[in-house]
Amino acid sequence: MLTLIFVILMIALFAELIGLAVRLAWGLLKIVGFVIFWPLVLVGLAAAGLIYVALPLLIVSAVIGIAMKN
Repeated sequence: MLTLIFVILMIALFAELIGLAVRLAWGLLKIVGFVIFWPLVLVGLAAAGLIYVALPLLIVSAVIGIAMKN
């Protein structure tokens, strides 16, 4: 009986740890995507002559970054 309870709790713990790992990895992926991908998008827009689109996006990103810092 104790073995069955132990096995059930271990399965529950394993499932919870997998869920936590997925959530942490997803958060890390979003951070890496924002740090690497977003500046490349802005540089690409500016290089393609869409500076009128890239500049407001840069300003909004800067304001959000400053607001989230405080």
